[in-house]
Amino acid sequence: MNNLSGSRFGNKATGFDAPTQLPGDEEQRRQWQSANKTWWEDSPMRYDWRSGLEAAPGSKAYFEEIDRRFLSAARKFLPWRSVPFDALIPFGELADQDVLEIGVGQGTHAQLIAPRCKSFTGVDLTEHAADMTARRLKLFALPGRALRMDAEEMTFPDASFDFIWSWGVVHHSADTSRVLHEMRRVLRPGGRCIVMVYYRSWWAFYLCGFARRLLQRQFRQEHGLHRVAQAATDGAIARYYSVADWRALNDGLLRVDGVEIHGLKSELIPLPHGRFKDFVERLLPDAAARFLLHRLRMGSFLVARMSKA
Repeated sequence: MNNLSGSRFGNKATGFDAPTQLPGDEEQRRQWQSANKTWWEDSPMRYDWRSGLEAAPGSKAYFEEIDRRFLSAARKFLPWRSVPFDALIPFGELADQDVLEIGVGQGTHAQLIAPRCKSFTGVDLTEHAADMTARRLKLFALPGRALRMDAEEMTFPDASFDFIWSWGVVHHSADTSRVLHEMRRVLRPGGRCIVMVYYRSWWAFYLCGFARRLLQRQFRQEHGLHRVAQAATDGAIARYYSVADWRALNDGLLRVDGVEIHGLKSELIPLPHGRFKDFVERLLPDAAARFLLHRLRMGSFLVARMSKA
């Protein structure tokens, strides 16, 4: 079952009524996490919402096409010198470090990190993602392991890792606070992590959300902008944080050493997906888009550099 129907995502967790809401009790947390697992098993992140993948799942061509789609979009807002994401991931410092990735997806980041660190471990809530990433590592003869594991309840011993990477994952979890507690537990003293979560941007969340709300005639609906954002975002749950929200959530857990805002170039153009939007996007220089997304904080990716004291 695909969770994308027309221009809206479906199969959302019930009772999730505010951008940063946490579950009210253990039963709700379990229900939300079950909804998460079902959602992502049904619709894994393959970047195939508008154009299908022809290659056989798990093949070299399959992984290469997924990487092409993901990295071609990423390069526009986060260009690299030699290795994708080297503006964020300290590849040169990982040779003697044990690395954990939370939320492996189809293994794109795993393939970048695994050959450059002492040891690589990736975890994911879904069997599909863990299996595909394990296949990728084996196919490309890369060291490391990919495990099916809930990041809210990791089974690793305390102080197991030096560095944690998570790109666009923990805001989908039933209880993001529990993930942060677990990250602190499994990090060694002085360990670092880089995490991307969704940002409640003045542009993408508020202005564009308000415009979508009017077009969809949802202006009388309770929790209006939140509902509009959820309908346009993948996952059974998708939290959107302000910088202050994120710092408050980490208070007493991890030290937030720095925050950057990034986002997709397409976010700047509030038009329906199609040829005209693609044409306008091509007219906008990548450097200008990065200035708007990053410097003017119009993007919807909040990237936090954090550490354990």
